[in-house]
Amino acid sequence: MTAHVQQVADGTHLVTGHHVNWVILKDGDAVTLIDTGYPGDRRGLLESLAAVGAAPEAVTAVLITHAHNDHLGSAEYLRAAHGTPVLLHPAEVPHARREFLQQASIGDVVRNAWRPGVLPWAVHVIRVGGTENHPVTAPEPFPAEGPLDLPGRPVPVHTPGHTDGHCVFHLPDAGIVISGDALVSGHATSRVEGPQLLPDFFHHERARALASLDLIAALDGDTLLPGHGPVHRGPVRAAAEQARDRAS
Repeated sequence: MTAHVQQVADGTHLVTGHHVNWVILKDGDAVTLIDTGYPGDRRGLLESLAAVGAAPEAVTAVLITHAHNDHLGSAEYLRAAHGTPVLLHPAEVPHARREFLQQASIGDVVRNAWRPGVLPWAVHVIRVGGTENHPVTAPEPFPAEGPLDLPGRPVPVHTPGHTDGHCVFHLPDAGIVISGDALVSGHATSRVEGPQLLPDFFHHERARALASLDLIAALDGDTLLPGHGPVHRGPVRAAAEQARDRAS
């Protein structure tokens, strides 16, 4: 599968791989990569960098919304091969090292197998390496609060619930919120289209995930780039409110 690269703003690209997204922020020859897809997305990841005119060694840093296998897939590869720093919220650093795992278990999947789309999704996850173990050997916490001194000047915003250290990334000047799995616009296990929370069994703490929608709603923006589903255009506040309404 070839990853689909969509330019959503100047220097900002949403890339869709195997039912998961990552984001490329480009400034001149330098790049910030936000998330990396599944392990099986590595070829698509490298092709997406080439499509925007960037080499892997041009990636200044990899920012991870959260350390699930479908977002962490090639982070250690880039760190080991090119010395690329992998940055996360401090609470997510031990998760990336796999000191613990806050991820839907096989038991969770089995208990939810009756839901439409769950079994085909589970088979897909196995095929693209979603059950493999790819810890990041030396993940690093964000160096400071506020905008990061990286291409795109992304601002991490802690949005716990999906995992303890989940973060979204705000691009205030562009009016863009990169929302990871805190707010998505679709998923293989959902029959709903548009802004929504993932099904409950994917969240480490559903109540905190629901509360984090308020944090997202407070961000100024009119473009949402989710970890799953297509780009969503419209006020981010309204998207977060719609997700909250659907969840309740």
